[in-house]
Amino acid sequence: MIQFLEYISDELERDFYQLKHDDPIKKAMIRAIQDLRENAFAGIQVPKRLIPKEYVQKYGIKNLWKYCLL
Repeated sequence: MIQFLEYISDELERDFYQLKHDDPIKKAMIRAIQDLRENAFAGIQVPKRLIPKEYVQKYGIKNLWKYCLL
């Protein structure tokens, strides 16, 4: 199956593999991972003023990018 994925958790990995092969969400996720491996800046940058404060506090992020799966 997909050998290039790295999972955040065992639960996420299990859930991903439970999706059917032709599931549009699964296909979109695979495409997104391929796109992001080729270009880390794929997608749309979220303006800093619109980044949720809880993301900054919880994850310490300074930049946020949005990628449309569908």
